[in-house]
Amino acid sequence: MALVRFVGHDDTWETDVSLGTTMLEAARACGAPEGDACGGVCACSTCHLYVTQGGDLLSEAEEDEEDILDKAFDVQITSRLGCQSIIEREGKIVATVSGESLDAYYNEHDDPDPRDG
Repeated sequence: MALVRFVGHDDTWETDVSLGTTMLEAARACGAPEGDACGGVCACSTCHLYVTQGGDLLSEAEEDEEDILDKAFDVQITSRLGCQSIIEREGKIVATVSGESLDAYYNEHDDPDPRDG
């Protein structure tokens, strides 16, 4: 099992997940607002995360993921796509949902955007 914590604007979401779970699946499991316009098939960058702890517990980024991240906004050294980041080892992972992903999520859902005040 791995503990995954998502850090948002004014909230955090946390869940325990089995190895083999993607970060996008973990976000869905705990209700974290992570976008997924393409349905998690590595065709967009709306599940863009910043993995701030435990990145070594995830699968390595492959060429397809890196190509999509080249099109994402505000890419950082810790950037990963949630749909492609597979949890391979036990431990704690902390990720911040990117602004791009938050925008996509709140555009896709009726939830009020806490960034609006």
